[in-house]
Amino acid sequence: MRNGAFDYLIKPFSLNQIDVLLKKADEFTHLLRVNQFLSKDGGEDTRQLLGRSEAMEEVRRLVRQVARTQATVLIQGESGTGKELVARALHFESPRASAPLIRVNCAAVPENLIESEFFGHEKGAFTGALNKREGRFELAHGGTILLDEISEVSTAVQAKLLRVLQEREFERVGGSRTIKVDVRVLATTNRRLEQNVERKEFREDLFFRLNVVPIHLPPLREHREDILFLAEKFLVLAARKHGCAAHHISEDCAAVLMHHAWPGNVRELQNVIERAVILAGESRCIEPPHLCLTGVQGAQALSCETSRVSFLAPEASAKPNSFPTLQEVEKRHILAALELCGNNRTQSAKRLGISVRTLRNKLNDYRIAPAEENGEGKAAGSATSASQARSEPRIPQAG
Repeated sequence: MRNGAFDYLIKPFSLNQIDVLLKKADEFTHLLRVNQFLSKDGGEDTRQLLGRSEAMEEVRRLVRQVARTQATVLIQGESGTGKELVARALHFESPRASAPLIRVNCAAVPENLIESEFFGHEKGAFTGALNKREGRFELAHGGTILLDEISEVSTAVQAKLLRVLQEREFERVGGSRTIKVDVRVLATTNRRLEQNVERKEFREDLFFRLNVVPIHLPPLREHREDILFLAEKFLVLAARKHGCAAHHISEDCAAVLMHHAWPGNVRELQNVIERAVILAGESRCIEPPHLCLTGVQGAQALSCETSRVSFLAPEASAKPNSFPTLQEVEKRHILAALELCGNNRTQSAKRLGISVRTLRNKLNDYRIAPAEENGEGKAAGSATSASQARSEPRIPQAG
């Protein structure tokens, strides 16, 4: 036992005793692996879904209603809206709360390894597989598995996921033994999966299996009444975390926050407030310069809403019936950022406050053909075409 043995048997012993002991050893090993995985990858963000708006109250009501069931849930929303928080709430308010919640970031796992990540592999299944490894579905047995950014999974793996959702069974890579699991499946995506299905990028049958209960998280711009409430909450948390003196937001600063577009949603708001708390230093009040929001300062924020509408929709005042849709405005804003940055996607994404992957997805959603990137901002021809597209937006027909 001191040298690492799990247990021992005293002669004479029966085959039943061996079976019981092996089962205990297997369960103990499984618990160790789950604990090791959770200590590395999960549990760092257990915050509640915050917000006083009717939209967020509706989300919380739906979460409470669905959490106690075993239904598969598809959580959709832009980056930074709190999809993982919803998934955690669904798990911890369910009968499976005492079992593990295992998260897989589908976008972060290389395509050639994602099948092994999901289902595990046997020793010698491929080069480098020196030991048997349990996959995430096995680790989540009895609990919940969260498939984060499910839209990034290849069509080949989608077919195998469909079988797991239908039969709750699979084989490890390189193995032949069928493994059955009792697991609840939650999935998140920042894309419109219906459009992916139409473009044949996502299996329709898998979409229907995942979309048993859809939950849509609204972007922050659609529930602006929560902005100051969330900012105050994040201010308290950041001040406590960093030991700073700031404890309230000035009126000018509040105006800037209310008029900002928040393309990164709640995550962007939290990061902005944390930065402001740090930059405020010994000051007890956060002012507009502490926010570092480019293009909006102090009293100018009071008039920025009007100027923003006239900039993004100049024809609206002349033709009231031609007011652009939100998608058209977002498309123009993306094209403007690309023009400003010489079609450099990395710099454009930084300007927009989103990730490069989110920008790429939005370019695909809006059918914007990729232009040649210019890291030095010298692509005058492509910038001119982006300017023309901004002034006369065209949505190409599918096909």
